Amino acid sequence: MSHNIKSIEVVVGVISNDNNEIFITRRQINQFMSGYWELPGGKVENDESHSIAINRELSEETGVTVINHHLIQTIEHHYPQKIINLSVFSIDKYEGTPLGNEGQEFSWCSVEKLKDYNLLPTMWKIIHRISLPKHYWITPDEHDSDSVINLCNQHLRDGIKIIQLRSKSTLEHTYIEKIYELCQLNQAKLILNTPNKTFDELCDGWHLTSNEILALKERPFDDDKLFGASTHNLNEVKLAQQLSADYISLSPINETQSHPNTPVLGWDNAYDIINQCKIPIFLLGGMNKDSLDRALGIGAQGIAGIRGL
Repeated sequence: MSHNIKSIEVVVGVISNDNNEIFITRRQINQFMSGYWELPGGKVENDESHSIAINRELSEETGVTVINHHLIQTIEHHYPQKIINLSVFSIDKYEGTPLGNEGQEFSWCSVEKLKDYNLLPTMWKIIHRISLPKHYWITPDEHDSDSVINLCNQHLRDGIKIIQLRSKSTLEHTYIEKIYELCQLNQAKLILNTPNKTFDELCDGWHLTSNEILALKERPFDDDKLFGASTHNLNEVKLAQQLSADYISLSPINETQSHPNTPVLGWDNAYDIINQCKIPIFLLGGMNKDSLDRALGIGAQGIAGIRGL
């Protein structure tokens, strides 16, 4: 029965090196979910704060001394016999060299190569969170020529790491594959926002409209793909969060050329919504490069748009 399922507080740390690799460890044979790879960490002890717990756990498991850290994510994950309340910390500064102090196997791995490891179920949510950029580009809905492909090339050369391919009509698979290959060549991700999604398309994830998420009761595809959602108010934001979206877009913050008569949310409302949300939020609507600092300043993950980036 559900009231007999125990809830456990757990902390883990994202330790990075100068090569942008992440330190991961393998659970030992005597542990729950043995053989799976994870971030170092462990249970929070009685009357211990999460901040103290992550410092203690990383010292015990890896031998490092944490100097600075901050909380980047909280995850509630349900196993048949327990609920894990996971707090994920970014380890901003530490002393020492991480090792497997308790005999566990360890490895340094790039985010891109983590998919080659047998990961704990919660790891994909963490990977998506730490790999999100501060801005992403949305394609214009002008797919009857090579103009969008040319723009993709330009934005990828400029360092964009996520492209949302948006269209109000169904696109040819060969066209999607061409843009996907461009993204792969530039270590970027392609997210599809097109009608009639099958969730089998060649891409790194899907972005759902607000109408599409309103029709859902659960996450529509596996955790190894990015799940983005468009939202326009707090109720939609909370729904996207319940559906386990990896990020959401919130709009419109300002007036836009494409929707000049749509009522805007404004920065103050965006700030209030962000403070009530546990997943990353990108702000849309009249965004440009000068908007990024303001968006980060109110707690957003970043900004997105068709123009101005």
